[in-house]
Amino acid sequence: MPKNREPVKSLILYHLFKWSVVSPMLHTYFQGRIYGALNVPLSGALVVVSNHGSYFDPPILSNCLNRPVAFMAKEELFRIPVLKQGIQLYGAYPVDRTSADRRAIRSALSFLENGWATGIFLSGTRTASGRITSPKLGAALIAAKAQAPLLPVCLWGTHRIFSTGSSVPRPVPVTVRIGQPIAPPPGKDRSELAAVTAKCVAAIHALHDLGR
Repeated sequence: MPKNREPVKSLILYHLFKWSVVSPMLHTYFQGRIYGALNVPLSGALVVVSNHGSYFDPPILSNCLNRPVAFMAKEELFRIPVLKQGIQLYGAYPVDRTSADRRAIRSALSFLENGWATGIFLSGTRTASGRITSPKLGAALIAAKAQAPLLPVCLWGTHRIFSTGSSVPRPVPVTVRIGQPIAPPPGKDRSELAAVTAKCVAAIHALHDLGR
């Protein structure tokens, strides 16, 4: 039977991490601003789609939605003891980035069936400009299979957190803008997936153009 919320232990871990680490860092070090928080459905399956500019994006995005978001994470992270258990509890699931990973798609659908939000970066990887280039259709396909709405989110400024050759995050201003939910594709035809993906990209870029 489908569930409508994440497990209690995941919610507890989410709020502990949010209020002790992510939110203080976002609002002080990165001078964070959040717009559109009321657009977020707080329960039920949800496919969160976003641009991607930094390793900081997953916790920042999840923090601003006020609910855990299950993200695809590179499978190498799941080979590290303790870290593996921690990120799994937080909702991460592995993906093989070198191929079309059906296992990752099944994992995303399983999370959605159990009332989670799952997060997918439309470019599939970080971009230097913070904008979406060569968007992938995976998010639309997952939304179509689950018949879950897509929520466009723009992360502005995160691509500047790390300068070239540096591993120290810079205190750059970060703004998160959350758009209106978008209906899933009615079917899994490629043209339907492409149309909804283009709609998500346009919504995110429109939010990005608003700047700080």
